[in-house]
Amino acid sequence: MIPFQKELQKDINKLVGTLKDDEQLEEVLKRRLTKKEFRYYKLKIKNANEEMMKNELLCDNERLEAIKKQTILKLNQEKIKKELVE
Repeated sequence: MIPFQKELQKDINKLVGTLKDDEQLEEVLKRRLTKKEFRYYKLKIKNANEEMMKNELLCDNERLEAIKKQTILKLNQEKIKKELVE
C-alpha cells in the first residue's frame, strides 16, 4: 500500500479537513490524474530519482518538469481537494 496521505499533505496548499484513507485517495487520484501523472506521483512517493522517473515515464527533462508542475497544479484544484477530504 502506498502512503498517499503524507505526500498529499506536503503537496496541497491550504488543506481543509482530513484526508480519506489511502485506498480511497488512490481511487480519486487514479480517476483525476492522467496515467503519467499518476505514475509520476507514485514514483515520487517512493523517492525515485529523476533518472528512474524519466525511464519509467519514457520522457525527457522538459516533459518530466511539465508532468511535475501539472500534477501539483491539479492536486491544488478545489474540486479535486474536495474529493480527497472526508
